[in-house]
Amino acid sequence: MTLLKKTSTSTWSRRDWFRISGTLAAANFAAALPGTAAARLPVRGQGPDIYSRIGVRPFISCTATTTINGGSSQPPEVLDAVFRAGHYHVNLDELMAKVGPRIAELLQVDAAMVSSGAAAAVTCGTLACVAGGDPEKIQQLPDTTGLRDEVIVPKWSRSIYDHAVRSTGVKMIEVETLDDLKSAFGPKTAMATAQSSILWRKGPFSLDQLIAEAHRRNIPVLIDDAGGLPVPPHPVLKHGADLCAHSGGKVIRGPQSAGLLLGREDLIRAAFINSAPHHAFARPMKVTKEEIMGMLAAVEYLVTTRDPEAEDREWMSWYRHIKDRVSGISGVSGEIEDFAWNRFGYHPRLIVRWDPEQIGLSAGDVEQMLLDGEPRIRIPPSGEGHSFVIRGAAMYAGEYKLVADRLVEIFRSAPPAKPRPKPAPPVSDLSGHWDAELEFVVGSTEHEFHFDAQDHRLTGMHVGRVTHGSLEGTIDGAAVEFRSSGRYEGASIRYRFSGTVRGNEMSGAVDLGEYGKGTWKARRS
Repeated sequence: MTLLKKTSTSTWSRRDWFRISGTLAAANFAAALPGTAAARLPVRGQGPDIYSRIGVRPFISCTATTTINGGSSQPPEVLDAVFRAGHYHVNLDELMAKVGPRIAELLQVDAAMVSSGAAAAVTCGTLACVAGGDPEKIQQLPDTTGLRDEVIVPKWSRSIYDHAVRSTGVKMIEVETLDDLKSAFGPKTAMATAQSSILWRKGPFSLDQLIAEAHRRNIPVLIDDAGGLPVPPHPVLKHGADLCAHSGGKVIRGPQSAGLLLGREDLIRAAFINSAPHHAFARPMKVTKEEIMGMLAAVEYLVTTRDPEAEDREWMSWYRHIKDRVSGISGVSGEIEDFAWNRFGYHPRLIVRWDPEQIGLSAGDVEQMLLDGEPRIRIPPSGEGHSFVIRGAAMYAGEYKLVADRLVEIFRSAPPAKPRPKPAPPVSDLSGHWDAELEFVVGSTEHEFHFDAQDHRLTGMHVGRVTHGSLEGTIDGAAVEFRSSGRYEGASIRYRFSGTVRGNEMSGAVDLGEYGKGTWKARRS
């Protein structure tokens, strides 16, 4: 059967490549369903028009399995399970009662529950430790009056993902040393928790010590291992942790909005009681029959077919190809970093660097050119430096060649480095205290800036409503730019201000990162 007919002798365009690769992948889809013996990385299927018809351009993802960029690439077994599960109705209690033990058997753990992502697994695990199966406690949350509502966490293992714990109403009790840990437990302690980085990151105490101290007091331990691969023997539970959360849409290659909570049987049962479809705090964290079956298919595929070491080798071969191509350009080089499991989300990565004296592009310039080009390619946010990272866990077979081609095009056509223009004399000395007002998409708030200006350089302090942190930036004539960050619990809140100075006032725009954009104005105090 003729798939596509090329009417000229010209080389294939990238658009042609996408069309034919989609058609070939669709033709091979059935052959790739359960029953094939060879381990393989997923191939891209048909259907970019499902997005392009509404004006959204899909891209080749070099950002690994990040949620905002669509998670992992999924094997045909998972996509087929999701598709087939959608054609029938089942009772979710009955379904979970069968799927949980099957996943537990495959992964060789005591019990398992499918959740709506790793964060939901963490939340449901916390609810299990705080409310158990008591309907009154379940309905009371997030009001923790009279309940055990303290969760112990190493200060050096905190992150923005702590919100999945904090949202239940509990208080996070930070500890830094082993002595802090021993003295932190009390009658209000419901749980201890940490990120899985505690396995490899050198800190004042280890995961084993955290578990030992908690279990000495009959306190359960929950570990967030969203990016980890739960291959037997489980990398966290084998240490004695009671619960461990995983993302389904990362290296497990399941549905992006699914996850797993694994561990102690009684706590897993309580976690499911506290979750949808039951009417409890986690009712909004619904997981569908399609996602449950897709998650089961992903685990079955992981245990019976996948070869993680072969995947590593495949990714490394992609990186070598890209590295060899870009290294042929003067001033450009590549470095491959091969990390152990559970570090940097399990992925080896490629770092591309260039000499700014020869290549007149910033990493942000390259990022934008890749996004604007054809095929569209996304790399991690790269800023003003002269390097960026490629992580291949979400790439499909053959896409590495297109990435290499585009990078060669970009670097070969890059403008020469240009000397930076000399900044204009500042129109004003900004040193001192400024009262600021920030406007968001909804709402506003008052902040303070304390500037120390030396020539064109700005340093100082940004004081927010509940956070504070250092700031730094520049003033070029009347144009001012500065960045700052503050920390609330485990979360870093970052701001990037740009604007114009007019006497004792200045105003402009503020970039809030994932929280969008706003405006600001400030007046000298």
